[in-house]
Amino acid sequence: MAEATHDIEIRDLYKIFGPNGAAHVADVKAGMSKEDLKARHDHVLGLDDINLTIPAGRIQVVMGLSGSGKSTLIRHINRLIEPTAGKVIFEGRDIVQMGPAELRDFRREKTAMVFQKFALFPHRTVLENTTYGLNIRGIPDGEAEERARRWIARVGLEGFEGSYPNQLSGGMQQRVGLARALTNDAGILLMDEAFSALDPLIRTDMQSVLLDLQQELQKTIVFITHDLDEALRLGDRIAILRDGRIIQEGTGEQIVLRPADDYISSFVRDVKRGHVITARTVMRRVEPVETPVTLPATALLEEAARAMTDADASRANIAAQDGAHLGVVTLSKCVAEMIAPDDGDEADAKAQVA
Repeated sequence: MAEATHDIEIRDLYKIFGPNGAAHVADVKAGMSKEDLKARHDHVLGLDDINLTIPAGRIQVVMGLSGSGKSTLIRHINRLIEPTAGKVIFEGRDIVQMGPAELRDFRREKTAMVFQKFALFPHRTVLENTTYGLNIRGIPDGEAEERARRWIARVGLEGFEGSYPNQLSGGMQQRVGLARALTNDAGILLMDEAFSALDPLIRTDMQSVLLDLQQELQKTIVFITHDLDEALRLGDRIAILRDGRIIQEGTGEQIVLRPADDYISSFVRDVKRGHVITARTVMRRVEPVETPVTLPATALLEEAARAMTDADASRANIAAQDGAHLGVVTLSKCVAEMIAPDDGDEADAKAQVA
């Protein structure tokens, strides 16, 4: 199993679409807007000074509205799009500087991609689609089939190995795409709006499948979405793009509690806070109390409130991963924070996640 051990470092990355993009990087650095670049030079600004560290073994979500640059960004990681300027560094190598042979090996062995539209071969069975990447790499047929069958089973499609894509539902087709990516055993998994074409219930199910697999595999996953609820559920870290620039980057909790500007505030206004904010953020750092409920610091407010309600308790002790006592949270505090905190409480919470 490939194990992710290196961050992906994106540094000073620009993409300007047009016949002479490199000539206009200086203009953009000097402050020329996306609109002015189009009006004056008929070039389109895709990415504007992207600097981002994607942590190894974690899920980095990149989100934004249509045209924000999120799909352009993910395609720079495996260089499906050539940058106008900048670096993308992995395992000490700048992917931008790789020659054809090295880039081909990087794409085949280090990365795998899951697309919104599934990108399955209609004339190939589930098994044949899943082994495709291994066949291209020259893996012996027996080994390729064994690995493919294992991952087909892991994503819940055992028994469908001989089926063709048009015989499967959308959710099942996306499971094939995920199995194909995992069979490749790449450390980097690139997922471009992978669940966006699915019905809501199937989408939620696929999110659960991904989270369950990630808990074991610890891949470096870059997940593109325009949906904040999906971003908050999946992302260890979230980067929000607008007009090719990163407006804010951080944990979901940091973004919800400390939106960088009005644009981010509009995204998070209707977020279910109980699904994002942890007990640690709203607890009081006091001595342990007499209560039947002890919760991990990572427990979400909704989980904490449910646990206390089920135990007919008004308070819970909060413990670190090693069991050390951290503080106490009350049921009333959890409920208040899930609804609408007052300014003072919000300031306290913000300070804790800063």
